[in-house]
Amino acid sequence: MSSNNNRINVPQAKQAMEQFKMQAASEVGVNLQNGYNGNLTSREAGSIGGQMVKKMCPVQTANYCRNSRVSPGHIQTVRYIVSMNV
Repeated sequence: MSSNNNRINVPQAKQAMEQFKMQAASEVGVNLQNGYNGNLTSREAGSIGGQMVKKMCPVQTANYCRNSRVSPGHIQTVRYIVSMNV
């Protein structure tokens, strides 16, 4: 038996989530309509969801230069990628 976890925890946020979804769709160039959107391809629907996740969970990167541990006298660039999930 499968359970549906695709519920909004705060019912008052439903309208805000719909606006967020419409904004994400316009940013990726997908024509999203109110109501049923069964005509979307999987790629289009996925690009909307991906854009929403990108906005909700931004990834931060930082580049640092340090002395190489293997080759003395050489500088090595280190890139840290951080994602904060709440």
